[in-house]
Amino acid sequence: MLFPTTSSPQSPPRVVITGAGIITALGLGWKPNAAGFRAGRTAFRPVSLFDVGRQRAKSAAEVDLPAALPPTRLNAKQIARLDRAAAMLLLATHEAWRQSGWQPAENLPLVLGTTAGGMSFGEAYFRQAVQTPHEHRHQSTRAVHYQPQVQARTILEAFDSTGPITIVSNACASGSNAIGHAWELIRYGQAERALAGGYDALTELVFSGFDALQALSTTVCRPFDARRDGLALGEGAAVIALETLENAQRRDAVILGELVGYGASIDQHHLTQPHPQGDTTLAVMKQACATAGVTPDEIDYLNAHGTGTVLNDSSEAVAIGHWAGPRAATLPVSSTKANIGHLLGAAGAVEAVICLMTLREQWLPPETMFETPDPACHFPIVHKPRDARVNVVLSNSFGFGGVNASLIFWRWS
Repeated sequence: MLFPTTSSPQSPPRVVITGAGIITALGLGWKPNAAGFRAGRTAFRPVSLFDVGRQRAKSAAEVDLPAALPPTRLNAKQIARLDRAAAMLLLATHEAWRQSGWQPAENLPLVLGTTAGGMSFGEAYFRQAVQTPHEHRHQSTRAVHYQPQVQARTILEAFDSTGPITIVSNACASGSNAIGHAWELIRYGQAERALAGGYDALTELVFSGFDALQALSTTVCRPFDARRDGLALGEGAAVIALETLENAQRRDAVILGELVGYGASIDQHHLTQPHPQGDTTLAVMKQACATAGVTPDEIDYLNAHGTGTVLNDSSEAVAIGHWAGPRAATLPVSSTKANIGHLLGAAGAVEAVICLMTLREQWLPPETMFETPDPACHFPIVHKPRDARVNVVLSNSFGFGGVNASLIFWRWS
């Protein structure tokens, strides 16, 4: 497929990505993550951040944070106040910022997706309030930094910029919705560029909650496998720098890819269960294709939501089959949650960066633990490392409450 290299005067501005930062349990930054996903490595290990002795599941994909954070405009006191989630967000933003070549700016929109925000501050606040109710030291700081908009404001301050902040908390679609919203801000002329992404850290409350729902796997995470028994949790962050094509070309910036399609919808079937026939999933993929002006036949790879739960994967598989039609038989599909777990609010953003990797480097991320396909899968699951010609990719993100999102990216060459 050949894509135009300029915008039409009658069309909305084209939006490209000139920077991408990614933090997962596979590593810090593009290079170690690309190597890990390309090889199909998994990053699960026994949980060390908190006690899981009373939980069914015992493992997760924890990030190894560096001893020191990169230099920014934050002072030592501000850095000391960052929790795990904010530290990962800062690392991802720093990589995207440096790669983009941007300078500090006013009116720079920052759109972030998260489900837990500064949950660790909330947990610490609660423990102190219960154990020593008359001791108030540090409680006000915890209450302030528990709020995700404060973490977002800190990120803008770190890069000497100001602008509107939008926090999206749409469960597991949050990161994709954040990127889609930033894309729309630029397309509708409200900004020439924007930072967008998602972040979430592992916390005891979230882990124990999913475990109580018996949603966590007690074996290995195997999306779309007939023997799958649940999801695995991880943590991480991803941020991308979006700007108009004209702005990027004017700066002679390196373009990582182009965001061309976005769809969002709500599934009202059930609070935690997707429609068994994937009706809304089908609708959101169609919507993304319509905005991108592509058909399923033109999609070279689909990064599935694929959590590893029985209901989610079968519903998504049915929807992909209906959406793709005959193309399903040859459409490569995989879920990178098999490698790094479900990152909740960060998932869609991290998977967007993985899609950029496949476009830039021309390979497909495999699920190496995959063995037997679910009968609902009428498409091939990528289960071995392989190179491939990839020009157009689609990424799905779905969440509790029925929030659905799909993003479509084009290769830039």
